[in-house]
Amino acid sequence: MLELKHVSFQVGDAHAQAEILRDVSFTLKDGKFFVITGPNGGGKSTLARLIMGIEKPTAGQILLNGRDVTDLDVTERARCGIGYAFQQPPRFKGLTVRRLLSLAHGSDLPEDACCAYLTNVGLCSRDYLNREVDASLSGGEVKRIEIATLMARDLEVAIFDEPEAGIDLWSFSMLVQSFKNLSRGRHKSVILISHQERIMQLADEILVVADGQVRARGSRDEMLPRLLGQFEEDCGFRAKEVTAQ
Repeated sequence: MLELKHVSFQVGDAHAQAEILRDVSFTLKDGKFFVITGPNGGGKSTLARLIMGIEKPTAGQILLNGRDVTDLDVTERARCGIGYAFQQPPRFKGLTVRRLLSLAHGSDLPEDACCAYLTNVGLCSRDYLNREVDASLSGGEVKRIEIATLMARDLEVAIFDEPEAGIDLWSFSMLVQSFKNLSRGRHKSVILISHQERIMQLADEILVVADGQVRARGSRDEMLPRLLGQFEEDCGFRAKEVTAQ
């Protein structure tokens, strides 16, 4: 179970501070599929980075299964079972896709298992298994490979930051099915940051973050009718029209 208690995050110095997140609290129970949505710049990605330990909160606590992980760095949180898929994934010259999947899993994966993970993210395993994760791959290809590495890990919490970005429609359909499988599989909790209605339809719960605060939270059936129609052409939405109950 993941718990955030009165988490805030500020950037700046002694002369000027900018508040990115303010007094965010919520609990994510085991086995839940959780979607965080909201306008661009509202604090969603910062919230994910705080959970992963890439950033440290300036106030509040983050607990995983009752353990306070607030002061743990990203490596220590990864060892605790938190995984994160970046919007802009890193590249690894000299490292093949197959080797990267095995490293993520923690032991050598047989070829058929590697192929299954790649197929789940819309990649032809024969074309990618022995390719290096370097500049020869497009941004969308690297993103799909990173998602596959999270699927290969035994995680307590898997975080995907806008996984649909840079993904073509056919592959997006494959990803949606993969996320459905994740929510029923061995990952205990899944957090997706997304504006996509098809992804929000998978959620057990939806959290709306805007202007650095939790503006609303509820089940998919409660939240989707309130959110539909609020999205703007730039994929943001009028957060002021979505108020907490």
